[in-house]
Amino acid sequence: MTWLTWRQFRIQAAVMFAVVAVLAVVLVTTGPQLADLYRTAGSGLVDQVSSADQTLYYTGLLVVVAVPAVIGMFWGAPLIARELETGTHYLAWNQGVTRTRWLATKLGLGAAASMTAAGLTSLTVSWWSSLIDRAVDGGGATDTYFPRLDPVAFAARGVVPMAHAAFAFVLGVALGLVIRRTLPAMATTFALYTAVQIVVPMWIRSHLAVADRIILPIEPDGAPLGIQDAARRIVAHLEEVPGAWVTSQQTLNAAGQPAPVPSSFAECLHTESGPPALEQVDRCVADLGALGYQQQVTYQPAGHFWALQWAETGLYLGRTLLLAGFCAWWIRRRVT
Repeated sequence: MTWLTWRQFRIQAAVMFAVVAVLAVVLVTTGPQLADLYRTAGSGLVDQVSSADQTLYYTGLLVVVAVPAVIGMFWGAPLIARELETGTHYLAWNQGVTRTRWLATKLGLGAAASMTAAGLTSLTVSWWSSLIDRAVDGGGATDTYFPRLDPVAFAARGVVPMAHAAFAFVLGVALGLVIRRTLPAMATTFALYTAVQIVVPMWIRSHLAVADRIILPIEPDGAPLGIQDAARRIVAHLEEVPGAWVTSQQTLNAAGQPAPVPSSFAECLHTESGPPALEQVDRCVADLGALGYQQQVTYQPAGHFWALQWAETGLYLGRTLLLAGFCAWWIRRRVT
């Protein structure tokens, strides 16, 4: 059974591992020059990375994030849907192989291969990017590169991609079982996996570890402020905590309660001839601070990276097991 499953699966696996191998060769070849540059530049590395290495940085992010989605679509969804669509599953069941064993073999081999592919990709990209990540988390410029806790970079570092790949694969298998047609199952897998990848960073990930909070004074010489929504919203830039992931912000009044920015602030900034001058902005910010307004920033510090990694890995693996259980129930009760 294992041998037959591997024969059905080997082409997709060979293509994926070939892509991973090519990427690994490129990164291993170019990695040492980044190490030499870091030894001389330290946190200033981010200002000296070549355009070619910058392209590799973003390519690595894209590949690691894309691998689980590709696995779910092209490995998971067709694995059983194709057999149900053509009726070849009856042949295996008539050879004395139980439905549960048939499903367990396909899920086990596919999930192991999925986690291996994603793990090798993440390991290689994380190794190559580690010095850039260290420079950014140490206070280097972040306009071009992402801190490791940024939602984009987080999904392409550490152990989380392995859990994403296992989840995407079993999700594809489950949808293939239910839909029983390959192409619709592939499309639905991509849509649902993408939706989960949006929901988790936006509403769940920030709660997987206890966040830190800091209250910053609103003053011209304080934390850099951004003024948004026609001066109805203030955003503080947390430069004193490099590598942090800011999850929410609130403006507090003199009583320490969340409050909207007063309309007097927008009136102070208003000019008839375009944007206000820097001196006017400083004066308006000082007036707002004099009224007792402060900015509360909730954030995950860079040191929470591994706590969030392991927590999200557990979350996705738990979902994977639930989906596997659903597949076992469905194939016994609903597949005829």
